Amino acid sequence: MIARLRQIGPGALVTAAFIGPGTVTACTLAGANYGYALLWALLFATLATIILQEMSARLGLITRQGLGANLADIFEGSMARWPLIALVSVALYAGNAAYEAGNLSGAALGLAAMAGDGDEEGTFLLAVLAIALLAAGLLATGRYAVIERALLGLVAIMTLAFAATFAIVRPDLAALLRGLVTPAIPDGSLLTVIALIGTTIVPYNLFLHASAVARKGGSASALAAARLDTGLSIGVGGLIAILIASTAAASLFAANIAVESAGDMARQFDPLFGGYSRLLLGVGLLAAGLSSAITAPLATAFAMTEILRLGGGQASLSFRLIALSVLAIGAGLALTGTKPVQVILAAQFANGLLLPILPGFLLYAMNQRARLGVYVNGLLANSAGVIVVLIAAGLGARLVLRALQ
Repeated sequence: MIARLRQIGPGALVTAAFIGPGTVTACTLAGANYGYALLWALLFATLATIILQEMSARLGLITRQGLGANLADIFEGSMARWPLIALVSVALYAGNAAYEAGNLSGAALGLAAMAGDGDEEGTFLLAVLAIALLAAGLLATGRYAVIERALLGLVAIMTLAFAATFAIVRPDLAALLRGLVTPAIPDGSLLTVIALIGTTIVPYNLFLHASAVARKGGSASALAAARLDTGLSIGVGGLIAILIASTAAASLFAANIAVESAGDMARQFDPLFGGYSRLLLGVGLLAAGLSSAITAPLATAFAMTEILRLGGGQASLSFRLIALSVLAIGAGLALTGTKPVQVILAAQFANGLLLPILPGFLLYAMNQRARLGVYVNGLLANSAGVIVVLIAAGLGARLVLRALQ
């Protein structure tokens, strides 16, 4: 039992990465606009994340390498190596730059909420710049570990606030259960569905998780503990997302309140926290945004240095330049002048559209018997992984086709 407990950790890192401002915003909008109707998407996304991240953890534990390093080895000397590198690079940069824009927007939205200035464009833009510079300084110096732990503590406080408010507003449990088990896509909700999936099944986490498990070390006998860590940590993250959406459904949707700013989002806390609601949401969004603004560039840098075999680790110039470039692109997208709530939702949507690409490479790596031996994917794991990829691809294709009509 003690040996298993020592393996706990990488799964929690994955959960911390996807419980960011994008999750809070997308889940709040889902509940405020569609009630309990989209809860099934969060349940599917949580189960799908557990399936994919279990593969990622198994890959890292058995091969002692991250997903990027495994792909580099598998395609070494192959004609497909450079097309693979190009595709993964584009997918990672596009997805994480969009994700980073959402992180920075969410953190800035938190500052605006605390200042009581949620609709002031100038305040928001200055906040984005300030947070981007702070994140850049932390990434450049490497002194972010202690700060990140403190930020995650603040996110935990906001999570407890959602749980307490959930109990106070007394959601319709029958409607909640129907929403969880009855897939439905109400008119105009497809973008939100994809955003909910995109904010939970985060492709860069496949690289982050495998690298974290590989660095933590351990033998194949630790696989059961790694699976427990993955299932428990991500399950808790999914429960948090469902709590947020259900709280918004019971408060904002029931009162017919449209969400366009942080102040509107904070109103779901009014039954319990009254005038402190904006401050609570603001602190939580700032912490979640800044923490994720550090994690996303780090994951991209790990993946790219592994797949390009640049070496040097986190201390290398190439690692830091890659991380800072993701931050810079994300900041540029966040400064476009679009409403912050819409930037965050669009970032999750972009992540959802890119979702089928990177899990496809993970599935390919998990079927390399020469590398994984008896721990290679079986029929059940492959079937579950293919179903996840096909559903995500189908939702994305449906949205694209609808846009072209």
